[in-house]
Amino acid sequence: MNLNLKKDSLRNVNNHLQNIDKKSNDRSFVISNPGGNHAICAGLKDEIEVTVDGHVGYYCAGMNMNAQITINGNVGTGVAENMMSGTVHVKGNASQSAGATAHGGTLIIDGDTSSRCGISMKGIDIIVKGSVGHMSAFMAHSGNLVICGDAGDALGDSIYEANIFIKGKVKS
Repeated sequence: MNLNLKKDSLRNVNNHLQNIDKKSNDRSFVISNPGGNHAICAGLKDEIEVTVDGHVGYYCAGMNMNAQITINGNVGTGVAENMMSGTVHVKGNASQSAGATAHGGTLIIDGDTSSRCGISMKGIDIIVKGSVGHMSAFMAHSGNLVICGDAGDALGDSIYEANIFIKGKVKS
């Protein structure tokens, strides 16, 4: 099912995705024309697949539980913030605080992330195919941060029991 943000409001699109009819076989959705809107796919709780075709703003896929979300573009601050389960796959770059306070699930970022990737993570697995900015995994409680590129200053500062795996160099 195609959901077009040029024709429908963000509130209606999110409401539709948050209240899936259990009897419906419709479990795959494409959101077109996201236009950098904030909080797209926020609070999803059902086992559905959502593809967002374009760039999104702040807090995309926040509080996700069970959904498989793919963003074909870049994301703003706080993608997959407070996620509980499911998968969020960003096919571009991410701004700061990607995966912040997330308790579970998997966040995959094909590009780079800005500062504070995985800040206060509590069980999420984050895979960054590029580099991360300063203070990534700051106060990380549990989970895994896999970095295929380099990391900025203060990687893992005040870390608890989380794991960090890095292929590249750490600035400090």
